[in-house]
Amino acid sequence: MRALGIDPGSRNTGLGVVEATADGLRSIAYQRIRMGNKPLPQRLAIIYQSVQSIITEFNPDMVAVEQVFIAKNAKSALVLGQARGSAICSAVNAQRPVYEYSALQIKRAVVGSGNAKKQQVQHMVRALLGLTATPSEDEADALACAICHIHTAQGQQTLAKAL
Repeated sequence: MRALGIDPGSRNTGLGVVEATADGLRSIAYQRIRMGNKPLPQRLAIIYQSVQSIITEFNPDMVAVEQVFIAKNAKSALVLGQARGSAICSAVNAQRPVYEYSALQIKRAVVGSGNAKKQQVQHMVRALLGLTATPSEDEADALACAICHIHTAQGQQTLAKAL
């Protein structure tokens, strides 16, 4: 099972591909897309193209996207929603199923606490995947989203077998 995790953002978006093997989890690729102060339509296009590119290169089975949290203001929430929409449209266009998880669900799956800080997520992602370097916050959040989905999917498969 191979999952692409996406931590959408209007200025920086994290992407991370994680694979579940018989030996555990392993990181396939991760990156932070920096879009800076480009006009919003260009940033949305960069997100779309980057997701498309990583799907083409690493062929994940599914895509997990972090849900929108309550932003500082309505405009920020709207722009973040557009960034998520661009990523989701790219995944759907590539015919990948899309799953959505809240930040709380992701932190619980990776750290064990929904109140975990960014540094704790980075630390646990590095430990769970055996990375030699600490990923950026955006990369760690994307990898954590993929890990959350894999754990959720594996739990559902185990439950289905038990029934």
